[in-house]
Amino acid sequence: MTCFCLPFRRKRSCPRSQSTELDEEVSDIQNVNIYTYKELHIATEGFSSSNKIGEGGFGSVYKGKLRNNTLAAIKVLSSDSRQGVREFLTEIKVITSIEHENLVKLYGCCVEGKHRILVYGYLENNSLAQTLLGGGHSSIQFSWHLRRNICIGVARGLTFLHEEVRPHIIHRDIKASNILLDKDLKPIISDFGLARLISPNLSHITTLVAGTAGYLAPEYAIRNQVTRKSDVYSFGVLLLEIVSGRNNTNRRLPAEEQYLVARAWNLYEAGELERLVDAFPDGDVNIEEACRFCKIGLLCTQDSPKLRPSMSTVLDMLIGETDVHGENVERPGLLFEFVDGHDQGKQKMKAEVENSSFIGGSGKQQDSNSSETVTSYGTMTFTSIYDRSN
Repeated sequence: MTCFCLPFRRKRSCPRSQSTELDEEVSDIQNVNIYTYKELHIATEGFSSSNKIGEGGFGSVYKGKLRNNTLAAIKVLSSDSRQGVREFLTEIKVITSIEHENLVKLYGCCVEGKHRILVYGYLENNSLAQTLLGGGHSSIQFSWHLRRNICIGVARGLTFLHEEVRPHIIHRDIKASNILLDKDLKPIISDFGLARLISPNLSHITTLVAGTAGYLAPEYAIRNQVTRKSDVYSFGVLLLEIVSGRNNTNRRLPAEEQYLVARAWNLYEAGELERLVDAFPDGDVNIEEACRFCKIGLLCTQDSPKLRPSMSTVLDMLIGETDVHGENVERPGLLFEFVDGHDQGKQKMKAEVENSSFIGGSGKQQDSNSSETVTSYGTMTFTSIYDRSN
């Protein structure tokens, strides 16, 4: 069992004093290497575009070679990054306080002037979003055996965060782009900038919505209540993505197939879950097991958090130690529609649920992190697939 404390000192101050406070907080963290900007500049060959391996709302990630010849993934936060000081400190403190084979390893950081940089262990095979779901030219053959191991590995990492660490950790942004693959194709959960701690005696934390549309649990998106079951919901969506080989939202498909969770539910009700399973070469798939994984995904995405299993139960279901055949599955919660925060007042009613339809709304879907500092300006409001009043 791993135990640690994560205090935050919230102060209002000018940018210079904020930088000083950040320096002090980082210097207080144990087991963190402090790199200079110069050595990371050298490690990445001047942050060369040829070494860039990722980019997002937070900034860019570069492949680099440290002075000891260790390869590293160097995450450079842009000056207008959505990841603020609080998220930067959270990511450092959470990752340096825990260790698990399915969690990313943080080597250290750089806090020098306006520069905020995180240095991670380099993972050779990128993310599930780019390899399995990206439609790119990945050479990885995602056999059923590999996908099964990825699902189980992610479940092990989340079980560790939810149940073995004290206080428990809610990741808040479980999604395909945050699941990386190492040289042995072992799944690694990354990006803890939005993580929150929750004591065992608390039912939920009330916080501004942050995360990625398509993976957000209904109660979190509508009522700002985040729990470990919010991560379970996100994992359920991810599980369906891995088994089906498709993104949770695809607006190029016919209307009845655009939303993966809704599609999975319709097929489950029709007794045709096997139609959701991705096509495998040479029939290299255990259809019965794949359908069982789909059912587990639906159990994780049930609208009521109380009905969703814990991650340890999910893990037992995945490895076959807990039978899922007799489990009843209630309708999933599916929320969609991104609305600009400037229209927050006008659109507030869209957070209320509509009746009887899985498909509705036409807001722009985004695949990006939305941090707590940004949600006061760009707020997510959603429409549900069905009436949640009962």
